[in-house]
Amino acid sequence: HCNFEFDLCGWKQDENDDFDWNLRTSSTAKMATGPATDHTLQEPSGHYIFIKSSVLQLPGQRARISSPVLSRRNKNCKVCMGVILFYYYMYGDDIGSLTVYQRTMSKHEKILLKLTGNQGNFWQRKALILAGDGDEDFQVVFEGIAGKGPRDGIALDDLTFSKEC
Repeated sequence: HCNFEFDLCGWKQDENDDFDWNLRTSSTAKMATGPATDHTLQEPSGHYIFIKSSVLQLPGQRARISSPVLSRRNKNCKVCMGVILFYYYMYGDDIGSLTVYQRTMSKHEKILLKLTGNQGNFWQRKALILAGDGDEDFQVVFEGIAGKGPRDGIALDDLTFSKEC
């Protein structure tokens, strides 16, 4: 489980992207983008990770963050299939997209979810099944795509893997 209150909890910024997800609080937010509070504490001082277009990012540029490696060799993970639960916030006229992948160690990526555009001015919950064949270990990757203007921002909070994995 990661609520981002202290750090990234083992999630790593990908090296083959254009910019990074950043730890942030709503109390440090600028230009009225992003949520008013985090999801965990529901307070402006609570933390989440966030991407936003700026003069440094062009529309379509990507920010990717990857989970720790999960073992498919765990028999419970194979039998029950794991689940990732998370909360996302995508609000603004210029929102890009959020894609969630399951990536094997041989770098094969399967899309689990793709959201594009404004999804509403509130935190939303999503649960995704981590399916797969064989014994190959894997990671979950969140990819945010920069939007087309300053009124965008994508936030993630409370990323939790089911106990099976």
